[in-house]
Amino acid sequence: MTLDELLDTFEFFDDWEDKYRFIIDLGKELPGLPDVDKTEDHLIRGCQSQVWLTYESTDEQLRFNMDSDAHIVRGLIAVVLIAIQNRSAADIQRLDIEEIFSQLDLLAHLSVTRGNGLRAMVSRVKEVARGYAT
Repeated sequence: MTLDELLDTFEFFDDWEDKYRFIIDLGKELPGLPDVDKTEDHLIRGCQSQVWLTYESTDEQLRFNMDSDAHIVRGLIAVVLIAIQNRSAADIQRLDIEEIFSQLDLLAHLSVTRGNGLRAMVSRVKEVARGYAT
């Protein structure tokens, strides 16, 4: 799914229960991480649930893999991945993910701790991108 498709799909739903279910369904489609990658080194600090992140750089693009032990968080991970996946480090640095969250009205419908966790994920992704930016 592209970012434009995600934004269009969100506009299709009238209420937040439907959007919430859609986010959870997105999370169900994530491949997840093997247990060997669910280590302390890959854990993102600041999330209410456990969230792990791995990444690789190929052809000047970054590819992220993330997983969580919570269904809604897996859905939020899917939203983040749709926004950032297979972009260059410079593109990720320039991307205003907060604006995407605003367009989705996402943070207004999450608990403070879930919102902070979402921002922690984005912060870690941008930190990785800074390490690859040229």
